[in-house]
Amino acid sequence: MDYQKITLFLLLLIIPNFLLAQKDITVKGKVVEQGTNYPLEYATITFKNVTDNSIVNGGVTDTEGVFSVDVPSGTYNISVEYISYKKKNYQNRTLTSDIDLGTVSLALNVEALDAVEVIAEQTTVQIKLDKKVYNIGKDLTTAGGTVSDALNNVPSVAVDIDGAISLRGNENVQILINGRPSALAGFGDSNILSQLPAEAIERVEVITSPSARYDASGTAGILNIILRQKETLGFNGAFNFTLGNPDNLGLSANINYRTEKFNLFTNLGWRYFDAPRYSFSDVTRFDRVENGTVIEPQYRRIIEDEDVERLNRNYNGNFGMEYFLSDKSSITGSIFYRLGSDADLSLNNSDRFNDGSIVEETLRREKQTEQDNSYQLALNFRQQFGEDSDHSLTADFQYEIDNEEGFTFLNEDYISTDQTDPEPFQLEQETENQDQTEYLLQADYVLPLGEDSRFEAGFRLNYENQITDYVLEQENIQTGQLVVNDTITNVFDYDENVNAVYTQYGSKFGKFSFLAGLRLEHTQLKGNIDSRLTEAELQEAYGFPIDTEFDNNYVGLFPTLNLIYNLGGTDSDTEESITLGYNRRINRPRGYFVNPFPSRSSRTNVFQGNPSIQPAFANAFDLGYLKRWDKITFTSSVYYQRETNSFERIEENTGRQTTDGIDIIRSIPINLSTNDRTGAELGVLYNPTKKLRFNASFNFFQFNTEGEFNGVDFSAKNTSWFARFSSNIKLPWQIDWQTNARYRGARQDAQSDTDGILSIDLAFSKEIWNGNGTISLNVRDLLNSRKRQSLTTTEFFERYSESQRRLRQVNLSFIYRFNQQKNERRRDGGGRQDDGDGEDFDFEG
Repeated sequence: MDYQKITLFLLLLIIPNFLLAQKDITVKGKVVEQGTNYPLEYATITFKNVTDNSIVNGGVTDTEGVFSVDVPSGTYNISVEYISYKKKNYQNRTLTSDIDLGTVSLALNVEALDAVEVIAEQTTVQIKLDKKVYNIGKDLTTAGGTVSDALNNVPSVAVDIDGAISLRGNENVQILINGRPSALAGFGDSNILSQLPAEAIERVEVITSPSARYDASGTAGILNIILRQKETLGFNGAFNFTLGNPDNLGLSANINYRTEKFNLFTNLGWRYFDAPRYSFSDVTRFDRVENGTVIEPQYRRIIEDEDVERLNRNYNGNFGMEYFLSDKSSITGSIFYRLGSDADLSLNNSDRFNDGSIVEETLRREKQTEQDNSYQLALNFRQQFGEDSDHSLTADFQYEIDNEEGFTFLNEDYISTDQTDPEPFQLEQETENQDQTEYLLQADYVLPLGEDSRFEAGFRLNYENQITDYVLEQENIQTGQLVVNDTITNVFDYDENVNAVYTQYGSKFGKFSFLAGLRLEHTQLKGNIDSRLTEAELQEAYGFPIDTEFDNNYVGLFPTLNLIYNLGGTDSDTEESITLGYNRRINRPRGYFVNPFPSRSSRTNVFQGNPSIQPAFANAFDLGYLKRWDKITFTSSVYYQRETNSFERIEENTGRQTTDGIDIIRSIPINLSTNDRTGAELGVLYNPTKKLRFNASFNFFQFNTEGEFNGVDFSAKNTSWFARFSSNIKLPWQIDWQTNARYRGARQDAQSDTDGILSIDLAFSKEIWNGNGTISLNVRDLLNSRKRQSLTTTEFFERYSESQRRLRQVNLSFIYRFNQQKNERRRDGGGRQDDGDGEDFDFEG
């Protein structure tokens, strides 16, 4: 024997009684829910010294509720506890040998459970160094609605009647799903979010001062939508059925099955709906001067009244599995598929006037069908190093493809005319196929440096290709045959490639925290236009230079800095902090902003891209203040942004006319101006009782634009505001009543003045079947007042327009949940939450 073994042998002989007193023994048992015998995972078992009440050892239960803890023999106070359940104590238990406590039944703590349920139902805000996190509660007004509807209830965010999403009044917002660009967000097309169910959202991160970890795109900031993914063990899920008017029929399911080694999850949805809309415009046209000659318009006034029936059928499915390679590593794979099938019928009645009398009336019919198929394959690997969960490496790969096939048939007929022998209108057929492919490869490494500091680094490679194949066929009036118009038919091949590396460092010193970072991005915007027309012919046809093959490269440095100072002391009953953020951002033009071939949805008003458009850059500052009391949370901020080379859509007379002599007006994006944005926002969450909750926010902003184009000064100052208010009231008989009100103030841009818009939503719900089911009735846009009314004035015309994209909607929804009450109770007992964007540096205010 060696020396250590001899010594141990002698000690065993000399002090056997002392050794007996110190021998480790095993305490076993099983923890279940009283009445159901449902095993409780992550219940805690604690052994405390009876003398000084210090903790000697402890453990947690496994997936079957079983525990096994080794402790030295002795006398202990033993406690078994689990969140929302009554604790069970075993006082002064003397342990001298292995023991099995058997089955320990814990009863529900009704008061604690009620408190947990209230927190889960309400929308709460969490302030972090680089974001505000809004945990979406039980929002009744969006039951049976979409992700766009839910976003419209998030402070600082507004969704207009056309589905465009803005942050603090700025529409240049980057939309992320679980921290990444995604086919679920439609490759940047926010209209896709109006097809996904609101119930899929877990929380929304409003990132107005993004850290270096995020892509620098989006001058307004980032909205990161975190989807629900159950992390609890066992088989659970929910089904949601919706019936509404106008026609709205939907069915969705969220199903999850998890064991200790893997987690299977799926989200399925189907929706059929009719979304009728209308638009109205009244245009007065002015004389124009060409080469010193005054030219009068063919028609002095034109009134157009359009009604559109839109039938949509959408299917979406997300299937995935997370496999736990070990306690510290996992790999997750998922496949997403979306099919959208739309059929629209538009009837546009046009009245033309001269000298106050109608001289011609026509009816234009547009039949459009569209089918959109999107696929996404995503892989995620996560590795934790050591005992610190913050020390980690994550790697992501995404591959996405989208195919969109559209077909449009256009024809127009005279209803009445003063022409003796009017020239008939041409029939037109449009076929447009759009293929998009995107690859994303990303890695992020996080290294804690002590308890209060952290270093991060990573890279992202993002390659996106979009090919638009457009064919226009027009009727030959003499033969009646459709002939391809090869001057407009084209193939547009567009690439947006972004390579980026970043690093950032954060630390905390007492009440002060900071996060500083630097991101380096290389952007390539490359395009090829395949058209019969030469560059000179394109310039002559459209009035500006067009490069049919371009390759623009930009290298940019994007610094970020975020600061928090905690004003509250450690013994304070309130939480109070000040935040300061700075970041530099880029606004890259999307493909449709670059494609120079005009749209054909209207003969007289067209949208046309500009291949010469350049990215815009912005520097932004944000100063925020938060104070949280027991029942009130108050948030506020003031912000300033200066954007150079900013995009503006301007309208101008093309100098061309339709066959019946109507001037063609073009809307085109250009790098017009320098844009200064200044604003302030306030938010209040107030919960006076468990049965009453209020949420209010107010945002005021001003845009100051300076720039000119073709000798025309487009400088303008736009002052506007929007406010929202919501209340939740618990009525008797387990009925909830929720009211949401939103108002967007009037606003101005370089050429238009737009009136304010008021919208009110109302909803009621009732829990049934012991909380496993919920019936909801909601009315969105109760007053049917969500309409855009604007007046546009240029040197060529004045136009009053009015439009309503979606009429008042009434929905009846039913949700059935299985195995979710217990799961919701267990959520805070353990388990993991990963929102896919790496670790949060959350020295919270």
